[in-house]
Amino acid sequence: MTPPSSDASEPSEPLIEVSMVRPYTLTGGRTASSVDLPLEAPIRTSRPGPAPTWPSSDVRAKILDVGEDGPSVAEVAARLALPLGVARVLIGDLVEQDYLRVDAYLGESATTDERRELIGRTLRGLRAL
Repeated sequence: MTPPSSDASEPSEPLIEVSMVRPYTLTGGRTASSVDLPLEAPIRTSRPGPAPTWPSSDVRAKILDVGEDGPSVAEVAARLALPLGVARVLIGDLVEQDYLRVDAYLGESATTDERRELIGRTLRGLRAL
């Protein structure tokens, strides 16, 4: 019995576009942000001053575009296919530059009612999908 022949020139699955930029170059080698950013922290584009002059292909510009919907840090990383650590550093930079703001999120001192409200909002959001 011979194995089925496969033509090496034709891939069986579509190829995913891979960025040629290494993640550590996006953050300048930094692995931590000076801004406390839990995974669930919602961010939002603030645009207080003049718009940045980055090209639309710049990952920072993409983060600002995604940030208009108020996603969490983890959602930004997932939508842009960025490693979570890279997303945290870049989002932290944009927060420090006043391009993004971090909306209120539940911390260690959150009450049971606040946690239940968050779970309820999460479930309503998932059902809306």
